[in-house]
Amino acid sequence: MEFEVLVDAIVSVLSVYPKEISEETTFVGDLGADSLDAYQIVLAVEEELGINLDPEDIKEITTVGDALELIKKAEETNGN
Repeated sequence: MEFEVLVDAIVSVLSVYPKEISEETTFVGDLGADSLDAYQIVLAVEEELGINLDPEDIKEITTVGDALELIKKAEETNGN
């Protein structure tokens, strides 16, 4: 479920095709995302899943897989 929510947010913000996105996909290199794009993606994921992501951890994300791990960790922390 987390992956689908993340992909939906990426598709919505960056106007890319879902099939272009895998856990190995990089936000900057592969998808051309900038910091504003990343912020919008994070907000969408937080809202959809009812979680809060640590801004310091967000800065370390480079791939979709990194983001997915951070989301899963936040869900465990938030008790979802």
